[in-house]
Amino acid sequence: MHASAALEPPATRPSRPVIVGHRGAPAYRPEHTAASYELAIDLGAELIEPDVVVSRDGALVVRHENELSRSTDIASRSEFADRRATKDLDGEVCTGWFAEDFTLAELRTLRAVERMPQLRPLNTTYDGRFGILTLGEVVSLARRRSTPDRQVRVLAELKSPNWSAEQGLPMAQLVGAELRRLRATGPEDTVVVQSFDAAALRELRADLGSRGPTILQLVEDDAASDPMVTPAGLREISTYAQGIAPSRNRLLLRDDDEAIRGVSDLVQRAHGAGLTVIPWTHRAENAFLPRHLRRGSDPAGLGDAAAEAGMLFGLGVDGLITDHPDIAARARRQLVAA
Repeated sequence: MHASAALEPPATRPSRPVIVGHRGAPAYRPEHTAASYELAIDLGAELIEPDVVVSRDGALVVRHENELSRSTDIASRSEFADRRATKDLDGEVCTGWFAEDFTLAELRTLRAVERMPQLRPLNTTYDGRFGILTLGEVVSLARRRSTPDRQVRVLAELKSPNWSAEQGLPMAQLVGAELRRLRATGPEDTVVVQSFDAAALRELRADLGSRGPTILQLVEDDAASDPMVTPAGLREISTYAQGIAPSRNRLLLRDDDEAIRGVSDLVQRAHGAGLTVIPWTHRAENAFLPRHLRRGSDPAGLGDAAAEAGMLFGLGVDGLITDHPDIAARARRQLVAA
């Protein structure tokens, strides 16, 4: 029998929504750095979320995307000037420096910088202070910060695994091997895996079996992803994953003026299919909030993100992926106290 056909029922839903530090706590420290992950845990996150790309020598490296110029100092490094390239990434032409063109040793020489300086200028004071991590190092950090009363887990997002495979770097296979090395192959172990790429998640499930790691299927808010959230689509997801991670815009529906026009029943339908629901990405800057929760006209100004988190928790979500773990944790406390 194929491994996905023998998948056991999804794990019991958490007793309260979990807080996922999206790339750590990037509202306060440059994303995907040790300082960002440490702070996310300090602010209340039970999971920290690294994005995973692959180096030329097959190392699983933590960066938002395989193009490195927005989140590292590589553009200023003269020794790598000749590595600048133009590539077609999933139909989009992109020029820059790409993780798959560098060995892990070379990537170790880079320093992290703030990826959204126009929205988070204070974070630029940390530019250059932190290096590049591997998935294994993030797992070690989470285990070090875990206590008998509080397990810290890692929600690893596989970025563009199909692209990596086309470069001769089969991400799903590499991740499976790394989870075995880390002894993190079980549903209650340190690592949870998510991706937009259903084929990669199926491959990982087949590799690690029905008692493999907890898996979340990421869901975009575009029309191409609509079949995933139909009753048939949710049932199909439940054959290889324990949950979905939809855009929060699929739950809090916006009109063309960025005002909330209503809510969907996706949470209830997903729960009916035996799937947990952990939406992305909660952020406090006005640029990301629905119109009625913005405060002032500055896109970088902070709006009422606690209200948005409260609305999502009120819909019954099982967790929230957030750049601001402190705000989400405060909204959760208010939910529990109500």
